[in-house]
Amino acid sequence: MPDWRPDFLGDGLEQLTLASDAADTTVATLVRRLPPWRHAHFGLLRDVDVLYVHGWSDYFFQTEVARWWNARGARFFALDLRRYGRSLREGQTPGYVADLDEYDADIAAALAAMARGSRRLVLMGHSTGGLILTLWAARFPGVAHALVLNSPWLEMQGGPVARQALGAFVHLRATVDPLGGQPEVDFGFYTRAQREIGTLPTDVHREQWRPDRGFATHPGWFSAVLRGHERIAAGVEVGCPALVLLSARWMPPVQWAEDMTRADTVLVVDDIARAATRIGADVTVARIHDGVHDLFLSRPGPRAAAFAALDRWMLRGALD
Repeated sequence: MPDWRPDFLGDGLEQLTLASDAADTTVATLVRRLPPWRHAHFGLLRDVDVLYVHGWSDYFFQTEVARWWNARGARFFALDLRRYGRSLREGQTPGYVADLDEYDADIAAALAAMARGSRRLVLMGHSTGGLILTLWAARFPGVAHALVLNSPWLEMQGGPVARQALGAFVHLRATVDPLGGQPEVDFGFYTRAQREIGTLPTDVHREQWRPDRGFATHPGWFSAVLRGHERIAAGVEVGCPALVLLSARWMPPVQWAEDMTRADTVLVVDDIARAATRIGADVTVARIHDGVHDLFLSRPGPRAAAFAALDRWMLRGALD
């Protein structure tokens, strides 16, 4: 039997360490929250499992999202990918992979541990997790019944011009110096915005697992992400209805301003909206006024609007 144990976040959450690679102690961690008996038997989504994947320099702590799905009868699972959060081990390079397809093993292990049977699957990804799950769904058509993307990183900041200009240089550096250093690009404004809003995690692991200025980046990882963007630009088909949730606007993170608590300061949202048209035949884009990068960590008003948009989309038959 799987060795589920209470998660440090409490609130009915449990965690399970997934199969490791004994050679380098690589593991993934699955977190779950199950719905109360009444919702599990009578909720509109009682035959649904949700698998959530976090973004870059992040881990799962969005318990309100788990409760939202549980209230509709769905079982909720979140995956801390290898070298992130609960899965990060001493001596590892945080967040590093040389190819996004490496996460196929983590996702496969999670799906096996979920013991889904005939239950329908909803994939939910934030930022880099949204890119990972979009590419995964396109490579494994017919597995997911719906895809929910919360500010997914589907395009490089600066759009196609920046991606094409950087591509050859980034891929060359990844070949000759995959773990080399790169200039710091995160000045901590997004973390400050969440601190101002009051949605920054307060658990004891936050500074290690979600540092104010993010993890250090490396050419090998950057090349992997860029190749993912190139695949999206060429067009993919996720094979299921997709909802793309985005803030209504972007603010460049060059100098702190209070308006950063009401905008995405990580991704250029108009570029992401355009990229979303290339992920499948059935894509809905919803823009949330005053939302930050993780829309479900925005101020109460835009956070409620994001949940309402998700609710409307589900009720309109996304899983039919």
